[in-house]
Amino acid sequence: MKKKINSILKEVLEKVTPSKDELNKIKEDLDRFLKEFKKRNNLNVEVFVGGSLAKNTLIKKDVYDADIFVRFNKKYKDSEISGLTNKILKKFTKSTIVHGSRDYFKVKLNPIFYLEIIPVIKVKNPKNARNITDLSYSHVKDINQRLKSKKILDEIRLAKAFCYANNCYGAESYIKGFSGYSLELLVYHYGSFLKFIKEIVKNKDKVIIDIEKHYKNKQNVLMDINNSKLQSPIILIDPTYKQRNALAALSYETFEKFKKNCRDFLKNPSLKSFEVRKIDLSKIKKNAIRNKLEFILIKINTNKQEGDVAGTKLLKFHNHLTKEIEKFFLVKNNGFLYNQKKSAECFFVVKSKKEILHEGPNIKQKENIKNFKKKHKNTFIKKNKIYAKEKITFNIKKFILDWKKKNNRKISGMYIKDLKII
Repeated sequence: MKKKINSILKEVLEKVTPSKDELNKIKEDLDRFLKEFKKRNNLNVEVFVGGSLAKNTLIKKDVYDADIFVRFNKKYKDSEISGLTNKILKKFTKSTIVHGSRDYFKVKLNPIFYLEIIPVIKVKNPKNARNITDLSYSHVKDINQRLKSKKILDEIRLAKAFCYANNCYGAESYIKGFSGYSLELLVYHYGSFLKFIKEIVKNKDKVIIDIEKHYKNKQNVLMDINNSKLQSPIILIDPTYKQRNALAALSYETFEKFKKNCRDFLKNPSLKSFEVRKIDLSKIKKNAIRNKLEFILIKINTNKQEGDVAGTKLLKFHNHLTKEIEKFFLVKNNGFLYNQKKSAECFFVVKSKKEILHEGPNIKQKENIKNFKKKHKNTFIKKNKIYAKEKITFNIKKFILDWKKKNNRKISGMYIKDLKII
């Protein structure tokens, strides 16, 4: 088994490591951009490259990105630095503004490579950071000091490729997974990709990792860090700032999915564990029909900004709609397919419950009983409560259309601009 796993990991590494030609092209385009930016930088702000590219842990993708941090002196206000960055960019390139706790900018250098230009405040002490992005310089510096061998860099690429393929890569609110920085720290801590996933599968309790031993014991960690940042299944103390949990965004749902993927790979090693699986909707639909189930595909659009904000709103709506459907149908399969822009597709494979039971008020509540009887026909009393049976005579398509009509205000309130069956 060990031989088989090593052979698979070697093959994966060859596939996920960008070629020298790709890296040279990326660096050429990046250098050209930085040269132009520095020419027009009349504020003498520092510029540094961050993210996986700077830390040499980049994995092969259809579209690459790099983080460019523009470091402003602390004399500048938070409200100023995005506008000042935009003024520099406007002098020589087109950019798209992305609204957030601090606005930042996207610049497309070519069809497969774009930059995120992020204004930050230059801080020496992490305690003085006004925004999480102010710590980025410390993160790059720390990782580059730790990760010097080719072997550990390759192990990190394997971890990133595994998480990326299994939709666990990214701290965005609609993913709630592992950030690149957290994976770099985790693999460094455990020593390899394999050791990392083996340990994660073994652990049943909350994991606390303090690489720099900032704290004497786990109890001190739990006492010192803000409780809202301790809700993740792994608490990973940021080596550069002891009061930050680098995995605060990781949800239990994503973590359990990740653990299952790890168990599956360790039990049955396969290249497929590192391949992004495209959902075959036509196959899902055929299987549903063959098993006498209903299939429906819905497209939802939001008016929110594409990326993390839009993705989060769309996922929240998908989860709400799922709960509404579950009142009348057994949901056998469902999926949320986000295109990184302002729309997503949701599919559902369902089976009608045929009949549902509505629980009403206590029989002593005369007025409420009267209202309950107005809404429901087939009522009966059981243990001092009124109940009603309702036969399900509609299919999933009819349910969605009727639900949309009745809930227009709610849909709009959840920032959904349009919902249609496709």
